[in-house]
Amino acid sequence: MHYPVMYKEVITYLTPATRKVIVDCTLGIASHALKILPHLKEGAIFIGIDKDGDSLEVARQRLGNFKDKVILVKDDFRNIDVVLDSVGITRADAFFFDLGVSSFQLSDPQRGFSFLREGPLDMRMDRESFLCAYDLVNNLSEKELAIIFERFGQERYSRRIAHFLVEERKKSPLSTTGQLRDTILRAIPKRYTSHRIHPATKIFQALRIVVNRELDCLKEGVEKAICRLSRGGRIVVISFHSLEDRIVKNTFKKFSASKVLNILTKKPLVPTSEELAENIRSRSAKLRAAERISL
Repeated sequence: MHYPVMYKEVITYLTPATRKVIVDCTLGIASHALKILPHLKEGAIFIGIDKDGDSLEVARQRLGNFKDKVILVKDDFRNIDVVLDSVGITRADAFFFDLGVSSFQLSDPQRGFSFLREGPLDMRMDRESFLCAYDLVNNLSEKELAIIFERFGQERYSRRIAHFLVEERKKSPLSTTGQLRDTILRAIPKRYTSHRIHPATKIFQALRIVVNRELDCLKEGVEKAICRLSRGGRIVVISFHSLEDRIVKNTFKKFSASKVLNILTKKPLVPTSEELAENIRSRSAKLRAAERISL
C-alpha cells in the first residue's frame, strides 16, 4: 500500500481539526486521507479528487467508515473549480496535493509506470485519456524526444538516448517498459550506470510528465486552489522533483507578493531520518505550505 509521505507534517500545517471543508486533490488510495479524517470535527466535509479510476475505487472501499463525511470525485485537479461548483461549495478551508506517481500505481505492471516491472508502455494516470507513452516513444521525432528528455527529465544524455530509441524502433515498435529500459541502458555510457539512481528513472519521469500534462495541470490546479481558499485557509503541497517544486514555489511567491498568501514554509520541509528509515521512496519529497490572508 502507498505510504502517506510526511503525513505528520501534513496534519500540522493543514490543521484539519479546525476546518469545515478539506479538499484532497490527489486522493490516490486514500493513504493521507485516512490520517486526516479522524481529526475532522462534526459536520466537516472531506472532498477527495483523483483522475485515476482504479485508485479511486480502492479509496472508496478504504474510506467506508467515513462515508458520511466524504465526497469522492473522478476528475483532474486542474478542474478544481468545476468540482467545487458541482457540489455547491464556493470556498474550501484546506487543499492538499501529494504529487507524482503512487506506490499503488508503480506496483501494477499493466500501468507501465515502472521500469522494474515488465508491462505495456502506458503511463496514463487517467486510463480514459487518449495519449500514452507508446505513442510518444514510437511516433515523435528524435529531436522531439531529446527535447522531452532534457526538459522534463533533466537527462544529460537526452540526445543519445533519443537516437538509440529511434534506431531501435526501426526494427520493431517499442511496446513494453522492459524494451524501453534496456534501450536506455544501452544508450548510456557504462560509467554513468553506476550512479545512485537507475539510468531509466529520468526518462520514465519525462514521458510520464508529458503523457499526463503534469506540470501544466499543477500550475493551473494550485492557482485555482489558492483562489478558492477561504481566509485563514491553508494549502499544502508535496512535490518529488525540482520541476514540480519550482512551480509550487513560484506560485506561492506570486500570491505572497500580491498579499493573498502568507508562506508558512520559507524553505521546503523534507522527510525526517526516521521517516526515511521506514520509507526510502520519500527521500525526494519536499513540502511547502501557505495560508490565505486576504480575499
